[in-house]
Amino acid sequence: MQNPTRGVEIVLQSREWLLNCTMNSKTIQSPIGDLTIIAEGEFITHIFFDCEAVDGKYNRQDTPVLLSAAKQIKEYFAGTRKTFDIPIKPSGAPFHKKVWEVMLAGVPFGTTASYSDIAKLAGNQKAVRAVGAANNRNPIPIIIPCHRIVGKSGALTGFRAGLDVKEKLLEFENETCKKLP
Repeated sequence: MQNPTRGVEIVLQSREWLLNCTMNSKTIQSPIGDLTIIAEGEFITHIFFDCEAVDGKYNRQDTPVLLSAAKQIKEYFAGTRKTFDIPIKPSGAPFHKKVWEVMLAGVPFGTTASYSDIAKLAGNQKAVRAVGAANNRNPIPIIIPCHRIVGKSGALTGFRAGLDVKEKLLEFENETCKKLP
């Protein structure tokens, strides 16, 4: 695993800023179904799977950050991108944000880590269940790679889009790694 402090920063956001910010969305097709990307200002804040309800409070307006996110996600699924350089701003508890930072920096494309590995890297080896809760509440899946977190034995565990989608993502990454030099 890589060093979890490798230049990854999750920006803190104020409640007041969120209330005054315009939220835009873009839906794209992917091999795992439609993905709806949400942006607030210049930051990606959510990605929803097609199995999730997305309410209509988002403007369907292409913004530079949404277009960039859509392009990078398409490149990911084309097998030409392994990391993302999109500005993100997930909201969550401080420990959840720490877990997401660890996932971003410490679990590269084509690899997996256990919940206990992430707990250790996040600074609390006993917080395995809290890591599971953070994984479950990850608002920006794929970009924050919660699909790469597995049970200690390597078994696939919960994923909000279903274990079949998690398995497809992991198989895709493994196959893509075999094709790369």
